[in-house]
Amino acid sequence: MSFTPLNGLHSFVMVARRRGFSAAARELGVSVAAVSQSVRNLEARLGVTLLYRTTRSVAPTEAGQRLLERSGAALEQALDGLRALEGQGDEVAGTVRLAVPALAMEQALAPVVSRFLTAYPKVSLDIHVDNRRVDIVREGFDGGVRMDAIPQDMVRVRLGDRFRFLVVGSPAYLVRRGEPRTPEDLLLHACLGMREESTGAVSRWNLESGKRTWRLPVVPVLMCNDRRTRVVMAEAGMGLAYEPEPGVLSQLQHGTLRIVLEKYAAWVPGFFLYFPSRRQTSPAFRAFIDMADAQLPDGKSGASAAPLLSEGARWSQQL
Repeated sequence: MSFTPLNGLHSFVMVARRRGFSAAARELGVSVAAVSQSVRNLEARLGVTLLYRTTRSVAPTEAGQRLLERSGAALEQALDGLRALEGQGDEVAGTVRLAVPALAMEQALAPVVSRFLTAYPKVSLDIHVDNRRVDIVREGFDGGVRMDAIPQDMVRVRLGDRFRFLVVGSPAYLVRRGEPRTPEDLLLHACLGMREESTGAVSRWNLESGKRTWRLPVVPVLMCNDRRTRVVMAEAGMGLAYEPEPGVLSQLQHGTLRIVLEKYAAWVPGFFLYFPSRRQTSPAFRAFIDMADAQLPDGKSGASAAPLLSEGARWSQQL
């Protein structure tokens, strides 16, 4: 039992509480001589006598009593923390903090979260659903999810396939107002839009065909930064909405919304989990990364430190 101040303090506290070296030794699972030597080393290091010793009893001195009162609770907390880790071996435990946009949480991350919590019951996930561009390092997150504008020094893991942004409207609206045939026709329609969170400007609608692109300055009759509200209003016939395809799949399948100008729909690269460095990750987050990396079919997943291509940069504020 080599001496350190911590195990010397532990030995002293056990002797003082049990009022004897033998009882303390049994509690600690070491010899009486080892406990006695550990306490003597602590006394020598501190330069004070901590215990009165007689042939019949042991009791703390005044200095020993002060040390016992001041250190006992803190020592127990430290020991409880160590006991909680004993016997875990390679078992993964801890907390993983993530910053995730709402759509990414719904469409890309939810399946990973469900499987991960089942596989690693001792890990807690702390997920902040936030559509702004979070500085994950400054705000203390293990990782984040974005579609674009990922810093070049970050590692990224694809979470899903690329998808389209669609202009959609209800059948009733299209009967009432007619269906736009060209991107420019959208300027004559009632549109449901939003403001960009970074600038406060009205978000433009981006369409493309071959090498040609349009960034349309629509004038919304309703502006709302909540995607679900815009979809509900579009279903109610209030106007056309410009939304990520995964966010309106159910409405398209049930016929409450229809795609317009589909041949002009713009593709975006999909969502990526990103984080600073594999060397800096905790075992719990490494396990989460591995599960996220494995969710796509072979040949589509994989981590990279390379920056994202510019594809999709114009659409990220729509999420």
